[in-house]
Amino acid sequence: MTRVDGRVERGNRTRRAVLRRAVDIASVEGLEALSVGRLAGELELSKSGVFALFGSKLELQLATVREASRIFVAEVLEPASAAAEGLPRLRDLCEGWLRYSERRVFPGGCFFYGVMAEFDAREGAVHDALVAAQRAWLAELERCAEQALAAGELGTDTDPAQLAFEVVALMEAANAMSVLHGEPGPYVRARRGIVARLGA
Repeated sequence: MTRVDGRVERGNRTRRAVLRRAVDIASVEGLEALSVGRLAGELELSKSGVFALFGSKLELQLATVREASRIFVAEVLEPASAAAEGLPRLRDLCEGWLRYSERRVFPGGCFFYGVMAEFDAREGAVHDALVAAQRAWLAELERCAEQALAAGELGTDTDPAQLAFEVVALMEAANAMSVLHGEPGPYVRARRGIVARLGA
């Protein structure tokens, strides 16, 4: 029994290591840059062993999206859950997202911003997984905006869906410009824009 458990744990460790490397590669080069052979070579693992963990390139890509989602939840959603509902949580979500991008949790900036551009016009399981992740993020921002509106923390004419769209646009623009130019200034501008929008 111990020997079997040891093999399972080694397999789990290997899977975690492969997925950590996969999300980093994909954030810079895209999901199409992933291959079993490349990951095996970079991590000094057997190609057959890595293939056994995923079975296909599609499953590797889907597992990479799931791992990126797990990291995003831990970095952005979970810390903000400690804030009071409504405007405080909405502010914490926006600031948490900016810190996540600014700190380069993924070396290419926001994982989802990069790979959504790669798959936005395609069909299939990876596209659908990315759509689900994006919708969940927007829905959380909208939910916080709705709570803030109900509590009188936002103007009575606020459209929660429009507000969520606008703050995401500011965050994603900061991510793109910072990654492209290699400078932090866009995050300063995004923060100013978000503060102004939430305080309007």
